[in-house]
Amino acid sequence: MRILKNYPLLKIMNSYVIDAPTPSNISYLWNFGSLLGLCLGIQIVTGVTLAMHYTPSVLEAFDSIEHIMRDVNNGWLIRYLHANTASAFFFLVYLHIGRGMYYGSYQRPRTLTWAIGTIILVVMMATAFLGYVLPYGQMSLWGATVITNLMSAIPWVGQDIVEFLWGGFSVNNATLNRFFSLHFVLPFVLAALVIMHLVALHDTAGSGNPLGVSANYDRIPFAPYYVFKDLITVFIFFFVLSVFVFFMPNALGDCENYVMANPMQTPSAIVPEWYLLPFYAILRSIPSKIFGVIAMFGAILILLILPFVDKSVVRGIQFRPLSKIAFYVFVANFLVLMQLGAKHVEDPFIMLGQLSTILYFSYFLIIIPVLSRIENILMDLGIKS
Repeated sequence: MRILKNYPLLKIMNSYVIDAPTPSNISYLWNFGSLLGLCLGIQIVTGVTLAMHYTPSVLEAFDSIEHIMRDVNNGWLIRYLHANTASAFFFLVYLHIGRGMYYGSYQRPRTLTWAIGTIILVVMMATAFLGYVLPYGQMSLWGATVITNLMSAIPWVGQDIVEFLWGGFSVNNATLNRFFSLHFVLPFVLAALVIMHLVALHDTAGSGNPLGVSANYDRIPFAPYYVFKDLITVFIFFFVLSVFVFFMPNALGDCENYVMANPMQTPSAIVPEWYLLPFYAILRSIPSKIFGVIAMFGAILILLILPFVDKSVVRGIQFRPLSKIAFYVFVANFLVLMQLGAKHVEDPFIMLGQLSTILYFSYFLIIIPVLSRIENILMDLGIKS
């Protein structure tokens, strides 16, 4: 094994996945990172394969998808893998973020890692949106029209930006070509950001642990201990993904997207994929278009302020009961927003959306700062008594 420590590239790989010193007490909640890397690999391989048979044209895009499904050998498998792994990707990334919030993974010295992770989330959402447009079904066309039109809320230059994105005065061939090019390139940008994410993690303090204390005195090599632990969740992941791909491949899709795009007929409800619904609900809950757009993007980027608003002297919330209750309320509220994003814009859903949006932002701007200070005072009182 001397070559692993002498050859420059293999030496880096060895230090990251074989000899990497890892806390001995991390749980299965730390396996989401490896599963996300696996999802990215599947998406790149299946995406490149699909691109070989896809035609980015408003006249032929829908038919090229049917060609992939019906005529290309195992094309149906590649496409269903790509579509369902996208959903798995977001499901796992939300769990990964939730674990990071629960165990305080955003606190120093991992602030840079958290910031890069937030950028990865934004790029993931952009890539997913672009990919959703490519089949050019009804929901693809109208989803693209609605979301790109949000840019028109920008004062003075908004409409020019929209027409630049479209390459014309409506979603057309130029739009589809641009979206296809970006959707092809962004996963490789994502891969570069993931490498930066890993470098930032390993070159600071490494992985945290469930206790929130320093693990410098109790570490073990990543291989073979955590390699085999990761493999357990990898097998579970493939089993669940296979159930979706082979038995219910269209369960997470929208039936409107199996109808060819028709600019003359608007669907009864225009909704994005399930993993973007919470942010879509926030957008729709605010009557003003410009403030709705700001709130939607702010709901994602607000993750960046966590290292600065959490003033707790204890890392994570596992030993902080008030913050733990608030976290579970936040998770429940996020799920409520996900449901509201798929509802029609009518009462009582408008009011519920506004209340959930206020609670969402209050968690970051008010609840975390206040509770962290209260818990610090209570801990001081407990120590002195």
